[in-house]
Amino acid sequence: MPWNDEFECMPLEEMQKFQLAKLKETVNWVMERVPFYRKKMEEAGVKADDLKSVADIRKLPFTVKNDLRDNYPFGLCAVPMNEVVRIHCSSGTTGKPITGPYTADDIDQWAECMARDLWAAGLRKGDIVQNAYGMGLFTGGLGFHQGATKIGCAVVPTSSGMTERQIMLMRDFGATALFSTPSYALTIAERAEEMGMPVKDMPLRVGCFGAEPWSEAMRDEIERKMGIMAMNTYGLTELGGPGMAFECEARNGLHINEDHFLVEIIDPVTFEPVSDGQRGEMVLTAIQRRAMPLIRFRTKDITTLTRERCSCGRTLVRMDRITGRTDDMLIINGVNVFPSQVESLLSEFNDEIVLQYLLVVRKKKHLDELIIRVEGKKEVFEAGPGKVTHVEKKITEHIKGVAGVGVTVELVEPKGLVRSEGKALRVVDERPK
Repeated sequence: MPWNDEFECMPLEEMQKFQLAKLKETVNWVMERVPFYRKKMEEAGVKADDLKSVADIRKLPFTVKNDLRDNYPFGLCAVPMNEVVRIHCSSGTTGKPITGPYTADDIDQWAECMARDLWAAGLRKGDIVQNAYGMGLFTGGLGFHQGATKIGCAVVPTSSGMTERQIMLMRDFGATALFSTPSYALTIAERAEEMGMPVKDMPLRVGCFGAEPWSEAMRDEIERKMGIMAMNTYGLTELGGPGMAFECEARNGLHINEDHFLVEIIDPVTFEPVSDGQRGEMVLTAIQRRAMPLIRFRTKDITTLTRERCSCGRTLVRMDRITGRTDDMLIINGVNVFPSQVESLLSEFNDEIVLQYLLVVRKKKHLDELIIRVEGKKEVFEAGPGKVTHVEKKITEHIKGVAGVGVTVELVEPKGLVRSEGKALRVVDERPK
């Protein structure tokens, strides 16, 4: 049974009527209160009354990440600061941070979306939850915290880091659920084995993971090492944090909270909509936020949508796992390569490697060079240099044959790559800018 049967199981026609009303309300809201949007709408020659159906959202202009940076910190805020009760922001690693102000109503909506997410993952009152997401400005920690609290779980807000302490508390407190990035979950699992306290021997039964791209292969590895069910969740700082989409027990795509977020998939080159099932860039509009609702925000995330009925009974549209981003795609000598694609190919060698890797891109004379550093298993190195070279060559040829790009594969000793306590660093691009 869903957390909120009314909206999670709402018929499509009713949902679209609800979405249209909320979309028109939101367009009026930002035109009245945000000079940036008033100017954008006037330039596009569109107003709320021009929206006769949900499909008319295409008449509205896009919002891109640079718009948020250009209006830093609160140029896109639609309420006076005395109505703001919390402010989150991104790390700002590629420029000024992306700010996210919230009204009290925004916080309540966020908690509702997160409760749906965690309920679908199987969390219930009585669960003891270890929250190993960062608890600061990053939206993950407090987003998961408030969703679990709304359900009635006991939350242990460990935040990220101090891995040995995490493991001790997980065992001593009897945690039944873990919230973290998937890469940090693997770090916890590996360290627990080294400490002689395997997670499989603990009461932990489910993990809710997100905040970074991860593959089905990584899910399999987490489940194998931890003995849990690993669930996927999705969200963005720009749209309010995690809780935008979530997996149910069917694990056949992520249900989007459509009463809060209107979703489109577009061709990233032509900006035209694509059909359900076709891959493209996801565009999101927040239709219930008050402090900073974004109109047609280009996420850069690549995915597909399906409206096929889910076995769980929810009617919410489902998105596929994110397969890459239009802005993290690597172009290697004219060939498009996504880090997630490389991870998928590496996962086929689980008998010889651990799925810990780093992609290094550099110039070699006038050509691009992609170096894949991946951890080999202990047995490979114990077999001698000939075995290491054999594995490197085998992986190199496989990637060349499938992805069509020449790479250099370098096996590194077990634990030779830095472990993540948050979002994993997967790409280092050393090419001249």
